[in-house]
Order: sequence, then C-alpha cells, then structure tokens
Amino acid sequence: MTTLLDRPVVVAPVRRRAVPLPGPWTYAALVAVLAGSAFPVYWSLVVSSQTADKVDQVPPVLVPGGHLFANIARVFDTTDFALALMNSLVVSGTITVSVVFFSTLAGFAFAKLRFRGRNALMLVVIATQAIPTELGVIPLYMMMSDLGWAGELHAVIVPGLVTAFGVFFMRQYFERAVPDELLEAGRMDGCSSLRLYWHVVLPAARPAAAVLGLFTFMQAWNDFFWPLVVLVPENPTVQTALSTLASGYTTDYTLVLTAATIGTVPVLAVFLLFGRQIVGGIMQGALKG
Repeated sequence: MTTLLDRPVVVAPVRRRAVPLPGPWTYAALVAVLAGSAFPVYWSLVVSSQTADKVDQVPPVLVPGGHLFANIARVFDTTDFALALMNSLVVSGTITVSVVFFSTLAGFAFAKLRFRGRNALMLVVIATQAIPTELGVIPLYMMMSDLGWAGELHAVIVPGLVTAFGVFFMRQYFERAVPDELLEAGRMDGCSSLRLYWHVVLPAARPAAAVLGLFTFMQAWNDFFWPLVVLVPENPTVQTALSTLASGYTTDYTLVLTAATIGTVPVLAVFLLFGRQIVGGIMQGALKG
C-alpha cells in the first residue's frame, strides 16, 4: 500500500519576474545627460589651452590648443594659487575627516543607544537645517574675531567640523544597516559602547561614510561665501583665489578657467580613489530601500 509519504515530492520551479532590458531611448538619454554634464569641464579645458583672443571667436573653438602649460604658469605667477590649493586641501580634508567621524559617532548613538531625550535632541539637530547659513554669518564672524581667528584657516575649519545633515544621514543608515542582535551579541561578549562603535559599527558604515565623505569634501572645497568673509586675500582658498582672478577691470577668461580646471583636479582624484565604495554605498542603499 502506497502512502503519501512514499510518493516523490515534486517541487514546482520558482518563476522569477524578468527584468526588462533598457531600450535604445534609455541609452540615448544617458548619453545626453553624460554629454551635458561633461561639456562644461571639457569647455574649461578648451579655453584654458587657448590664448585670450580665441575666447570670443565666432564660431567658437572646440578643440584644445597648445597653451595649457603656459596658462598654468600664468595662474601661479598672477596669484599665490599654490597656497590656495594647499589651504583648500587642509580645510576640506580636515572637515571631511571630522564630519565623517562625528557623524558616525552621533548617528550610532541616536540610532542604537537608548537615553532620555534622544528623540527631542534629534528633532533639534534636524531643525538646525532649516536655519539659513547667512543668518549666522555676522555673529559667527564676531566670535571668530574675539577668538583672534579672523583671517586664519581655523575660522573656516571649526564651524564645519560637524553637520546636522551628516548626523541625520548616518542615523538613518544605522537604523537599517546594523541589526540590534549584532550589538547585543557584542555586549554579551563584554564590549563597551566605544568598542562596539569601533569594531562593529565603523566597518558596517564604510559605504555610507564614503558617500558622506565625498559630499562633505565637495561642499567644503566649493565653499565660497564664508571663506570670502573671514579670510584675507593673502591667505586664500581656491574659490577666493578664483574670485580674485575674475575681479579685474577686464576678465581674462583663459586665466580664470585655467585656475578652475586646476581646482577641479583634486575633486576628481578623490572620486577616482573612493569611487568604488561610493557607488557601493549608493547601490546598497537602493537595494535596502
């Protein structure tokens, strides 16, 4: 007598929904977006490699010339652009490391630690993003003057050591990326909160920290208003040096765009160095979302 247990079990194959392949219009749109995004950089390179009389030529010159290195030498002879590059690297690098460190630390505390007033403090942090930056320029400048930092890089670095966006961004990431069971297992092994942060949370935060680091570096590198207010022309950043080059009676666009091209290189280098982790962080967030 055959029972149900003796009969072979047939497992129906799982049908997966086919992912539609992108069509030609999708590729055409991507190529158009890429061309529109890359053309300003290419145009800066073209102008920076030409002489000043070729800028207003009709039709415009669309092929790079042979005066790039001569124009680069003019930039460094006209202004102290080497000091501007060094100052921007110091400011952007310090702010990036500080924002990533403090944002991951605070984001871990707000996401995984239980303490009184946690939600209220998080609301205060989020509310600070609604305050316009220009509203605090005068009191912030007065504070920097009282500290004796006016004209120094400290005045640019210290106000940007931590950002509300960074704290909120890392808090939202830790809510999903770090399971509570993993932290509980670490506590049962005798780990303190700082050891959990260093050995468990930071390794899990690498993709999001790379994205936050790139955004922070770009924002600090491109910051113009506050360095223009608090720094002196003898101690410039890249953006204030560009403003100095463009502030003459007549603007030499080959000189300005050559300096802008030089100032773009560090940002591209940072993206090339950390591009894999940045793309991985964006894709990981998309998959978890």
